[in-house]
Amino acid sequence: MRFTPRETDPLFDSARKVVQGLGMSLVDLMVSRHKGTVQVKAVVYKPGPIGVEDCSRVHHALTPRLELAFAGQDLYVEVSSPGINRLIKDAAEFGHYLGRGIRCFRTDTFDWSGGVLESADETGLVLKGKDGMIPLGYDIIAKAKLDYSQEV
Repeated sequence: MRFTPRETDPLFDSARKVVQGLGMSLVDLMVSRHKGTVQVKAVVYKPGPIGVEDCSRVHHALTPRLELAFAGQDLYVEVSSPGINRLIKDAAEFGHYLGRGIRCFRTDTFDWSGGVLESADETGLVLKGKDGMIPLGYDIIAKAKLDYSQEV
């Protein structure tokens, strides 16, 4: 798994500031073009439940900024929560999920390790499992996902 800080992307950085102003974090921002329309999908997170009202607030705050970035183009904006089984796409996402249940498929054992995310940095993470702390480097994580069954 790779650790790619998203702050190097000016559009992501701009959107992140807007979302943080609303008390949430921007987990992912995907931009694609489909039949002449620019589609922007934002994934936001906050501790606790994320409701339709939260997504609506982010949508209304982000849309004017995105309209400036994609001036004169047909724009479609979608905002969602990570969902209970989110597949973590980049190691930089782990920082959002401290204290949450995570499962990682390891290339060194070809098995899953799960637990509550205790810490994450640029090189790896630490899960608190049933048998203690499990340090994992990103180089041995093939895939990872949120797992609410791991939470204590």
